[in-house]
Amino acid sequence: MSGTGDTAAGEPPEYPEYAERVLAVAELIPAGRVMTYGDVAEWLEGEEQPEGLVATGGGPRQVGRAMALYGGAVPWWRVVRADGRLLPGSELRALAHYRDEGTPLREARPGAEDHIPRLDMRRARWDGRQDTGGAP
Repeated sequence: MSGTGDTAAGEPPEYPEYAERVLAVAELIPAGRVMTYGDVAEWLEGEEQPEGLVATGGGPRQVGRAMALYGGAVPWWRVVRADGRLLPGSELRALAHYRDEGTPLREARPGAEDHIPRLDMRRARWDGRQDTGGAP
């Protein structure tokens, strides 16, 4: 992710309210699990708002934008594409995190050009409920 969380003066940037909410969800995702950009957007739509406030936000693209700009300080590798492909340009860094956390992966098909595994979305995807134990 390109977001480093630092400004030129060394102070953390002021995050737009929606980006703060996106980052808060990313921090909730357990190690070894993932949510898609769309999952995060749906989660945020379902949040209860303080009285008098209307939920504002967006869809998967807005979640991706928030993660790209501000996600460097949170577990960015846990917010992913729905097809399970790893984030272009950050595949090897993400893959190291997935292997460290035991995130379920599907090995690349024989003869695949890049030889980079994909996430096993059926097993790795987190629905936001508290896990009841056991392997992801």
